[in-house]
Amino acid sequence: HAMALRLIPNLDVLRPCDARETAACWAVALRQVKGPSALLLTRQGVPALEGTQAAFDGVKHGAYVLSADEDPEMVLMATGSEVQLIVGAAEQLRQEGHRVRVVSIPSMDRFMASDASYQDAVLPPGVTRRLAVEAGRTMGWQTLVGRSGSIVGIDRFGESAPASDLAEYFGFTVDNVWRAAKALL
Repeated sequence: HAMALRLIPNLDVLRPCDARETAACWAVALRQVKGPSALLLTRQGVPALEGTQAAFDGVKHGAYVLSADEDPEMVLMATGSEVQLIVGAAEQLRQEGHRVRVVSIPSMDRFMASDASYQDAVLPPGVTRRLAVEAGRTMGWQTLVGRSGSIVGIDRFGESAPASDLAEYFGFTVDNVWRAAKALL
């Protein structure tokens, strides 16, 4: 439903990745003056991620860098509970000697409305190997990953099973995200 909500004009859709980012999204939503906000929260237990301490400014702009190696080969981006998957995949890639930038995108609309210089600071134009991860429709992510990028998402009707089984079935695991990233390298 996340992408469907993003299609509603003037609805500020915020999908935080952890408790700190949730607090930042709540604060941003309270300051929203152009229309209503929707906070899309997970039912899963998610860890507090390193880098979300400075989430407020990033949430205001819709996206921010959680971690970055100098001169990255690839950008991994996600929203909501899938951010923990790209963090885990980035750790594996770094252990193999790859340079990675990890980006949390709690609000695609806010990020797309940010000025070009901010967008380029978060997603450097020269880094065309980009992977986006969201447990939902891939529509909309193409703009951010570009022609050389890839998306881990779901473009068909879902299934019914326990959440852990569905995550494995649809490929929302650190190992599958790592494999998708390796395919781009």
